Amino acid sequence: MTTSSESFAPRRSEPIFGRLAIIGIGLIGSSIAHAAKELNLAGRIVLSDRDEAVRARARELGLGHEIAETAFDAVRDADHIILCVPVGACGAVAVEIAPALKPGAILSDVGSVKNAVVEAVMPHLPEGVHFVPAHPVAGTENSGPDAGFPSLFLNRWCILTPPEGTDATAIARTRQFWEGMGALVEIMTAQHHDLVLAITSHLPHLIAYNIVGTAEDLAAVTQSEVIKFSAGGFRDFTRIAASDPTMWRDVFLHNKEAVLEMLGRFSEDLSVLTRAIRFGDGETLHKHFTRTRAIRRGIVALGQEKPETEKLRKS
Repeated sequence: MTTSSESFAPRRSEPIFGRLAIIGIGLIGSSIAHAAKELNLAGRIVLSDRDEAVRARARELGLGHEIAETAFDAVRDADHIILCVPVGACGAVAVEIAPALKPGAILSDVGSVKNAVVEAVMPHLPEGVHFVPAHPVAGTENSGPDAGFPSLFLNRWCILTPPEGTDATAIARTRQFWEGMGALVEIMTAQHHDLVLAITSHLPHLIAYNIVGTAEDLAAVTQSEVIKFSAGGFRDFTRIAASDPTMWRDVFLHNKEAVLEMLGRFSEDLSVLTRAIRFGDGETLHKHFTRTRAIRRGIVALGQEKPETEKLRKS
């Protein structure tokens, strides 16, 4: 019977990095730890989290090889450091760890916003430390160290947004690391990333949070039947709206220009549909639904539909 690592990516004979430090042990951080350990992507994996209870749970789960009390301790002598914290916290963490970063180290992150992270982190990095921001476009509604699993990044996009002038070798090694976990890697500017993700990720989450809140407001009127009789569409919305509130608060605060631009366009398109419904314009509705169905089928055809049942199970 095959092992879980054999099921989704080959285990390396030699690690890419000698020491990997992961700051923040949530869904993404713990999933990276699982995958890096199983696939031998790093010789030693050290994790840290500001929450003592999270650190204790990470020890119980055997994540990595060491759980450090502070981010400063975790990054000492690390070759690759990944910030798995809310985007609003990246600047403060960079200030904390900067004195411990060794020359030649590669610093990265996993935030859903990139331009604000670059602006918050870059000024604090010592000479000789390379910054290669990353965004693995993967996740579930679950959070915490128990939520992670090694195949989370399998066939999911990971977008790298290295600032202009970033060392080419550092970019290549970061790409190699994510590809080692089964991810598909794309490189673009931070500004372009934020615009693209505003419509593909940020706006859908904002709408989900809003519609679930509206349902809650209607609970007294409907005697909770909105929740009781949830159909597939509403059920999907509730899944998205269960995502980490701290993380998404920071996303909207740090990508507000792009989100507001997309929200304005969405509102304009919604007005067209509102008018079509009000005046019985079935042709407009049918054309719109036909076009959007084709887009949805294209998403599935590209392999970006991945049910949670694909989680690997230990054999």
